[in-house]
Amino acid sequence: MCAMDRDATWRERAEILVIRVGNFFPDPIFENWVECEDHLLSAITLCEQINKFKIETEQTASLFHLIAYYLNKNAKYDQAESLYLQSLAIREKILGKEHPDVAHSLNNLGELYLIQGKHEDAESLHQQSLAIKDNALEKDYLSIANSLNNLAMVYQTQSKYDQAEPLYHRGLEIRKKYLGENNPDVAYSLNNVAELYRIQGSYAKAENLYLQSLDIFEKNLKENHPDIAQILNNLAVVYQHQGKYDQVETLLLRSLEIKEKALSKDNPSYARTLNNLAVLYQAHGKYEQAEPLLRRSLAIVEKKFGNEHPDVALNLNNLAQLYYAQGKYNQGELVCQQSLAIYEKALGKEHPDITIILNNLAQFYYAQGKYKQAESLYKQSLVIYERLLGKNHPNIAISLNNLAQLYYIQGKYSRAESLYKKSLKTYEKTLGEGCSESATISSNLACLYHTQGKYEQAKPLYEHSLDICEKTLGKDHPTTQTVRNNLLQLLARLG
Repeated sequence: MCAMDRDATWRERAEILVIRVGNFFPDPIFENWVECEDHLLSAITLCEQINKFKIETEQTASLFHLIAYYLNKNAKYDQAESLYLQSLAIREKILGKEHPDVAHSLNNLGELYLIQGKHEDAESLHQQSLAIKDNALEKDYLSIANSLNNLAMVYQTQSKYDQAEPLYHRGLEIRKKYLGENNPDVAYSLNNVAELYRIQGSYAKAENLYLQSLDIFEKNLKENHPDIAQILNNLAVVYQHQGKYDQVETLLLRSLEIKEKALSKDNPSYARTLNNLAVLYQAHGKYEQAEPLLRRSLAIVEKKFGNEHPDVALNLNNLAQLYYAQGKYNQGELVCQQSLAIYEKALGKEHPDITIILNNLAQFYYAQGKYKQAESLYKQSLVIYERLLGKNHPNIAISLNNLAQLYYIQGKYSRAESLYKKSLKTYEKTLGEGCSESATISSNLACLYHTQGKYEQAKPLYEHSLDICEKTLGKDHPTTQTVRNNLLQLLARLG
């Protein structure tokens, strides 16, 4: 048999295998992941033969797409991207660029690019996908809802909140209409709206939607499903903002347990929960428990995404904050600058995450007596925050407090007092009077009055702060002890 005949025979066999594998490769939903993994090696081998013989059919495009979806969900991003691109190219060639399957490929490739931090590419693909679906004669409204949700996620990541919210709500209403109130896809939409509210500082609204989402998931999914783990993680983050620390650790540990079983220990989703648990431990002064978790999380995202991804910057920032808490200012400043450089390259200079890093870097300058540099960054952070988030966001209160601390240490008491009061008012308006953050501001304002000899004004503020600290942080936390000692010194002055 000549070489040409052999190639023709192998091509025919490959075409038959495409149909067979396409029939037996499972739908890559979570419940089928074990079976998908069992078939993955043979499926990848077949993909190599498809490429060798240039078999471009609807079946090959569908097979590439299924395998890519499974790989993406399991954090094998480079392999997933290659197969998604091949599937898209085949579909555009044989079906035309306006076909619904092309829109499906664009959508899923956009999801992958958002995970990888390629925000502009993701936005373009989701816009193309939505346009195809909107222009179709026979509209698939559930598919439109999916594209609306995904485009909204891109806008949210880009801090285009006014554009994201109506898309989320439009997608949510479509899903409720066609699927009913208790479908998992409705829960996904509720979770995403909750994320938007959390970012904007509307923690009570976010909590309510997370709880609704969790309830739907727990009724419809297996208890070890990764989507349940993600909701638990998200709910824990909101509780941490609200100072409900007793619930936070329980939720994060449960989330980690599920993710270990359902995903893997090198999955970025697992790393994010490790990071959140580390932040909790750091807030409670458990530095020895926090640092190894932060380093594990950082190692995972660096391995998966490289050194220039926003998740890497997030982990570096939290590591820098740990160093700050430990008084390692030179070390922390360098790590914080690394984080800022990555964020600015990935997100641009006008993004809420950038302002957090600017504020944190200013703290390092403040701690080292570099007051002019600190003041400049605090003010820059405030301007960006107010432009992006409005004047009533918890992060605004953080920046106001930090700038007030800077003025206090320089003896500019009237300016410090004004900012402390503004910060306290913002916290109490957004988070409530019992939040742990308001305890910090109350204590700082009390210290200011204490320094000025205004003891009667300082006393109720110390008492208020101590009461909150003991309830939220515990009686032995370093912050609680500091507030208690300050109050005792004041009482001694009062006799």
